[in-house]
Amino acid sequence: MYKILIVEDDAIIRKTMKEALQNWGHAVIDTENFKDVLSVFMEADPQLVLLDIALPFYSGYYWCSEIRKCSKVPIIFVSSSSDDMNMVMAMNMGADDFVSKPFNLDLFIAKVNALLRRTYDYVGQTSVLAYSGALLHLGDATLCYRDVRLDLTKNEFRILQMLMETPENIFSRSAIMTRLWDDDSFIDDNTLTVNINRLRKKLEEIGLEHWIVTKKGIGYVLEERIDL
Repeated sequence: MYKILIVEDDAIIRKTMKEALQNWGHAVIDTENFKDVLSVFMEADPQLVLLDIALPFYSGYYWCSEIRKCSKVPIIFVSSSSDDMNMVMAMNMGADDFVSKPFNLDLFIAKVNALLRRTYDYVGQTSVLAYSGALLHLGDATLCYRDVRLDLTKNEFRILQMLMETPENIFSRSAIMTRLWDDDSFIDDNTLTVNINRLRKKLEEIGLEHWIVTKKGIGYVLEERIDL
């Protein structure tokens, strides 16, 4: 089962797609908030986006480009604007496929499932970790928050990956050091402090102040943010 976001302003088509995808076991989120699709995307953290071109306020092209600034999640355009120029533009904007309306429902489902298999079946795990509006991309070791992409060092990436995999857990310094250097007995304890402080400084620069919280005598945990 995969989580799929539908951004389609035609209520009948949206309902048809949602019911068909749910029948295949997918978790489907649909929205009528066409003014701020990016916020909906960040909150939903979907594994696939179905995106119409002709939307109120901003076009699907605009929202595709905004999503691509912080995520490599697969995107399928579903549109009646199916001439060659629109298809080419969709692909150039970062879409992975294009479905023309009106569409055959069986073909639509086949395209969705095929793209999901290509994207995820051979990865063995999700390609993105999400928490409190931040997205950690495992493929290129970058963190995206509020349209800003942050490049991480190897150790910074490993620390955040560990904290974001189970954000409700408090991780001891020993556990983090073992994850970073395999054997904590040969590492100066101050080395971890330096790495944590450098990571915190980077996070502050993109608006994630005090995101990594120190639990005195226990370890580190991520703070759930509500100011999204």
